[in-house]
Formats: sequence, structure tokens, C-alpha cells
Amino acid sequence: MAPGVELNDGKTAEAHRLASDASQVRTLVVDLDGTLINTDLLYESFWAVIAKGGYKALPLLWSLTHGRAHFKNELATRFDLDPAELPYNQDVIELIKERRAAGGHCALVTASDDKLAQIVANHLKLFDEVHASDGHRNLKGQAKADFLKSRFGVGAFDYVGDSRADLPVWKIAGQAVTIGLSDSLRRTVEENSRDVRHLAGPQRQWSSYVKAMRPHQWLKNLLVFLPVIAAHDLSPATWLAAVLAFISFSVVASSVYLLNDLLDLAADRAHPRKRNRPFASGAVPLAHGTVLAPGLLLLGILIALSVGRLEFFAILGGYYALTLAYSLSLKRKLVIDICTLAGLYTLRILAGGAATDISLSVWLLAFSIFLFLSLAAVKRQGELVDSAAAGRLAISGRAYKVDDLPIVSMMAIASGYVAVLVMALYLNSDAVKLLYSNAELLWIVCPVLLYWISRVVMLAHRGAMHDDPIIFAVKDRMSIVCGLIIVATVVAGSVL
Repeated sequence: MAPGVELNDGKTAEAHRLASDASQVRTLVVDLDGTLINTDLLYESFWAVIAKGGYKALPLLWSLTHGRAHFKNELATRFDLDPAELPYNQDVIELIKERRAAGGHCALVTASDDKLAQIVANHLKLFDEVHASDGHRNLKGQAKADFLKSRFGVGAFDYVGDSRADLPVWKIAGQAVTIGLSDSLRRTVEENSRDVRHLAGPQRQWSSYVKAMRPHQWLKNLLVFLPVIAAHDLSPATWLAAVLAFISFSVVASSVYLLNDLLDLAADRAHPRKRNRPFASGAVPLAHGTVLAPGLLLLGILIALSVGRLEFFAILGGYYALTLAYSLSLKRKLVIDICTLAGLYTLRILAGGAATDISLSVWLLAFSIFLFLSLAAVKRQGELVDSAAAGRLAISGRAYKVDDLPIVSMMAIASGYVAVLVMALYLNSDAVKLLYSNAELLWIVCPVLLYWISRVVMLAHRGAMHDDPIIFAVKDRMSIVCGLIIVATVVAGSVL
């Protein structure tokens, strides 16, 4: 018996042998979405079309008024599916190969559109026939059961499926093969089917959902506290406002990350590390992400309203709009994408000032813009180095070619050094003397920053940079040491 396979209680070994022999002459019918592949082509095509056409693709939703099959067909005609990059269920693949090796007949029967089903079938070369939705008929649930009954006859086929919608099909199948069902649904299948075989599906773990929300990226939102720290404001009301701003930004940011991953599925699957992200790998269903993304946005809005400052709410709205524009279009624009990333970092600082009613100095804003422009360029630099190492001529889903690497590296270095220059000019201003009792100590910050920026660019050049420089910094020992030196210097300059 294959691993992950379970038999009904009371089924004797002899009866199972007879059932197995009989199955060799029955057609093996396999579902596509959630069964053969650990994803759903309806959502795959929807998000791919949105990513390609942006808001212009939204009118396609009107085609739903003509039925689900018509909607699927409209999406399929606009979707360039790469079947090689789909997350396949290897247990199902092996089951099909075993049946074919025994001389069995195999059919792919799915509610996905026929165009996409044919692409997958042609890629795998495992099926003798393919039947799918055709723009008029949605081949799902009872409609699929009726079709299979007329095509093969009751009990003359075995069916592999994964959802409650497959219950009518399993009921008339010779053998019901389930994929990753809940215990309650398994029992329902066993009560209504004569011969049942259970296969394990992809593991749906809460950790995958948490990973999809990328809580480690919330570290960037600590920037909302920077205005409070720079102003040396220790009042509880100010810090409470900053904490609420942090939580609001984090929840909204997670909503954006989910949306970005839904829009970037193809590029993520072509990336050596990003292909393991929850949506790209199939660890989290696209349908769940489609619901979770707007849900988190709504929660973030409610928290933002509790801050009670219109300016903060406006900046949060601007952050979401700019991030959405980045996900839909700007990330594919040369240089504009780097400027946008730098702007998103700076918006967090502006939000911290707005939430706490602290005025920001031009020095802080200038320093932030140049420093984050440098880090954004480092991010692209690291991606270009990865692409070059993989033998690709460009970054998938971006406007950069490997030949652009020297220029992007220069942008990272130049912007970082200008940020240090702004810091040096600030340390020579009268504002510093009002806030720090021993401002001369702060000059230590400049050489430390010069060293850290130079090192980060060098590591990115060597291919040792994390996808995001800030996340890299909190894990890198030398970056942590540099950060501690800067914090210690600022504290000493304030109290000594």
C-alpha cells in the first residue's frame, strides 16, 4: 500500500485485492484544481490578469453575470499559463503513472476552462482524454457527476478529487480517491461511497498563513517611532499613539504583502527562493489569500481610526495606494521602482510624526530619503546578482538587465554616502545642540554608517544579501554591532 493511503475499517485484504484488480479496467478520472495541482487555476488566472492589466482588468468581473463558466473562459483567453511552474501533487502524479503502467485509461476532468486544462495535459502527457468547462457549461459538482455518468457509466470509473463539491461524483464512482480532506468530510465520503482511498494533500498549517503575512517585515514599521525618539518625547500618550500607528501600519502592510504575492505568482515561482512562498508553493490556497488581503486592510483601517488624527489616516491611505500602484505597475518601471521603495520607507516616518503630532525636521527627511534610496538600490543589486548567477539576463518581473548591475551598484553607494553627508551637516547645525548635551559624540555615527553602507553594498555584490537589506541587517552580526554602537552613541550624547 502506498504511503499516505488509508482503507475503510473492516475492508479485508482479499476484498481490497479484488477491488484493486477491478480498478485496472476502470477509467481513472482526475480533478485538476486542488487535486492534480496544489492551486486553483481560476484564482491563478484572475490574479495574473489583474497583474497584467491592473485596474483595466476589473471590468472582467462583469462577465460573471453571464455565469461562472463564461467568466473562467474570459480569464483563460487572457492568461499565459506556464504549466511547468505549477505546484503539482506528486502523490497524484504517481497514482496516475501507476494506473497507466498497469494499462489503465486516464482522464482529466475539471471545472477549469478547457484552454488551461489542455495546456496542463499537454505538458504532463499522462491523460488519454481531457474534459473541462467550455464557457457555457461549468463542469463542477452535480454537472460533473452527470457528465461522467453519461460518459463512463455508474461505477465504471475511479475519481480523484479534493472538495465537498466532488461528493456527487464520488457517490457514483467505482472508487473514491480523496485528497487532503478534513476528518468530517472523509466520513461523509465513506458513508456514501462503496470503496474509498484517502491520499494526503498539502499540509495546511497556521505557520504558512503567518509566513504569508510576513511579520518579519513589520520591523520596517518601527520607523514610525523615529520621530518620537528624535524629539526625545517620553510622554505615555505620545507612545500610545506611536504603538497604534505601528500596529495599523503592520496590519495594512501584511494586507499589501498578501496582495503583492497574489499578483506576483509567476515571478515568484521563477525565483530560487521566492518559489517557496506560501502562495507560490501551494501551501496556502489562493482563495484564502483573496479573502484575507481585504480583511486585513479593513482591520488596519479600524485601528488607524482609533489613532484619531486625520493626517495619519491620510498618510496610511497614501501608503496603501502607493504600494498598490507599486504591486500593479511601478515595480516594473526602471528606476521609478527604486524611488517608490525609498518613498514607502519615508512615509512610515511621516506617519509616525502625524500620529504623534511631532513636526519633522528637513534633516531627518533628507537623511531618510537618501538612506532608503540606497537600501532600495541594494535590494535590486542583490536580485541582479542572483539573476547573473542563475544565468538569466534580467530579473523576472522587473525592468532591469544584468548589464545594469554596475549602475545600480553606483546608485546604492552614492545615495548611501549622501545620506552620511546629510548626517554630518545636521550634526553641525544648531538644532543638535538643543537636543544633545554632548553633541560631539554623535560624530562617531558617521564613520559607522559609512562602514555599514559600504559593507552592505559589497555583500550584495558578492551575492550574500537577503531579499531585503533591513531584514538582512537584523540577522547580520556585524550590522547588529554597528546598530548597537550608533544607539549607544546617541544615548551617550543625550545624557553625558
